Amino acid sequence: MKEEVRKQRKRWITDWWPNRLNLKLLKQNHPCLNPYGKDYDYFKEVQSLDVDAVINDLKKLMKSPQEWWPADFGHYGPLFIRLAWHSSGSYRIYDGRGGARNGSIRFPPRINWPDNIGLDKALRLLWPIKKKYGRKISWADLIILAGTIALDDMGLKISGFSLGREDIYEPDESPDWGPEEKMLTSKRLKEGELEKPFAATEMGLIYVNPEGPGGNPDPAESAKQIRTAFKRMGMNDEETVALIAGGHAFGKCHGASSDVYLGPDPTSSLIEQRGLGWKFNYKSGKGPDTFTSGFELTWSLTPTRFASYFLKFLFEYEWELTKSPAGKYQWIAKDAPEMLPDAHDPYKKHKPMMLTSDLALKFDPIYSKIAKRFLENPDEFGKAFATAWFKLTHRDMGPKSCYIGSYVPKEEFVWQDPLPKRDYKLIDENNISELKKKILTSALSTSQLVYTAWSSASTYRDSDRRGGANGARIRLYPLNQWKVNHPEDLKKIINVYEKIQKEFNEKEEKKGSNRKVSIADLIVLGGTAAVEAAAKKAGFDVKVPFTPGRVDATKDEIETEFYEEIEPFADGFRNYFSKPDKVDESDIYTTPEYFLVDKAQLLKLTVPELVVLVGGLRALGAVYGYEKYGVLTGRPGILTNDFFVNLLDMGIEWKQADKYRYLFSGYDTNTGKQKYVATRTDLIFAHHDELRSAAEVYASDDAMEKFVNDFITAWNKVMNLDRFDLRSKG
Repeated sequence: MKEEVRKQRKRWITDWWPNRLNLKLLKQNHPCLNPYGKDYDYFKEVQSLDVDAVINDLKKLMKSPQEWWPADFGHYGPLFIRLAWHSSGSYRIYDGRGGARNGSIRFPPRINWPDNIGLDKALRLLWPIKKKYGRKISWADLIILAGTIALDDMGLKISGFSLGREDIYEPDESPDWGPEEKMLTSKRLKEGELEKPFAATEMGLIYVNPEGPGGNPDPAESAKQIRTAFKRMGMNDEETVALIAGGHAFGKCHGASSDVYLGPDPTSSLIEQRGLGWKFNYKSGKGPDTFTSGFELTWSLTPTRFASYFLKFLFEYEWELTKSPAGKYQWIAKDAPEMLPDAHDPYKKHKPMMLTSDLALKFDPIYSKIAKRFLENPDEFGKAFATAWFKLTHRDMGPKSCYIGSYVPKEEFVWQDPLPKRDYKLIDENNISELKKKILTSALSTSQLVYTAWSSASTYRDSDRRGGANGARIRLYPLNQWKVNHPEDLKKIINVYEKIQKEFNEKEEKKGSNRKVSIADLIVLGGTAAVEAAAKKAGFDVKVPFTPGRVDATKDEIETEFYEEIEPFADGFRNYFSKPDKVDESDIYTTPEYFLVDKAQLLKLTVPELVVLVGGLRALGAVYGYEKYGVLTGRPGILTNDFFVNLLDMGIEWKQADKYRYLFSGYDTNTGKQKYVATRTDLIFAHHDELRSAAEVYASDDAMEKFVNDFITAWNKVMNLDRFDLRSKG
């Protein structure tokens, strides 16, 4: 009855119209939500933090068991490792979402995932330290620091650690956590293949089902899913083995009894529990009577000291399928003595046990070879695990210039999108003016200049701070072969820029000025010059901001496999969509308009910025293939508000123009003649109420100057999203 009443109570617009394009994605974590106030600068505060004092406090805490939640083996280190791992582990390469950089594991949906049962307790255990240091350390940093220092305290020589993760204060409501309505189910597997952008195989898991695919205890099949999941987390086979074997050198799994005794998740729990969930009503419900994953096993002879026992046992024993007290499939070592310590009773011993996903490292020939090498070379194993852990916990922090603190390692990794150091003087205002003239008098059109600059800069995504114009990676493989980047045309455009660069640099060298210009700066400057010229043609003599200082990455400074994997199939800003046959109008999440909003969120854009940028790019003809799709103007190449004026013109009637309902033709209602062709991505700005309300502002008779100025401001923002050298770290 309660469920029926709940379904009847419509409270939100999305309850009534679930297929309405939701723009909340562009409004999350507004500065007004930060309880420290708008002037709070975390990146300034954290640099004054006494990190060594925090580390000492963490080490004391780890060995100080609390009666309300006893520590396994007398040490909270394994629990803090799991917290840090699961905070980081939801990262996926396709959109850079998930990960540890904003502390979002504190909120639903992540805190409520079945894979995270018990991590609410880990957060509460850390609260006294967060309370002590307050504004000087974020939850996001504290979580990763706790896991890393736990490794250090338990004998692993760590690779290092960086501060600089800023907390959010509301849940990440991205709908791309998965299509499933129930936890531990999977709709993301289509004919055995995992749909993009997902990395975890089931809703509520970090990686794969430890029992095996769909609960089938088949180690070989589990290995296949592990390889897919970890690859989508940005990990190769060696890193995968190091992380699994290294992580399972510590602690244990908990499944003291059936999950029928398990209470609801933190969000659904009773109010008097104050945010703690999963109350386990079996005996004491804690210590030896705990439930987290439902498995009940220990992997190592020294669960609070780093060692190779996991690997030793993996290959030394034959394994027999059994079940945990909670009824989960797990494996027990045949003929092994009871030698592993109990987590709470010093007089008890246990046989080694494994998960199906652990045995995958033995039954997969590639994993097995790596695992045996690690077993034979423990120092190599330790270093590989420490390096993989650093990547796991830092891969969404962006370039090394964003790292803070005395424990940042000197080494720079390719997954940090490294850049060469600039060893020359920057171009000055006179140089900039000279180069603009050269670019504008070259054979390149306004559309080419704007399209290329946008293509370069808009590779940035704030989810993991990767991509962007700095480095000019668009000229390197594989970005120079992305279909949306016009490979053949791009090659000609880069050749023009290289000629301009060569002539300028040689001239400056002869003068002895030591000034040089990078291709990265020229690409952005070309777009800047084109926008200025297009605005002037519209009657506005404006200056588009341009700050030099970008450098050119080399082919060795690009993570080829990563950029091969993330080639976009949709980019509404450039009116590109390669899958019109996959659009299902009853499912908004298959449509190009949804992927446009998704892209805008990764570019840190607001709703008005999204609207004005699309309108400006259309007016400038910066669309895929330089087609007329969405170029709703008779004067392309001029920065006008014609896109909005003509889109909202009731004298134009729009009709479906292809069988996919992706293309639409606009007809003059008086003459019946076709005037324009547009895509769904264009028409959404007239159809969607919020987008239309902004479009109406820019379509108004008095809006031209505002439109030009707003476009330039938003353009400049995107061109500089990856310029961490221009602002405080963050």
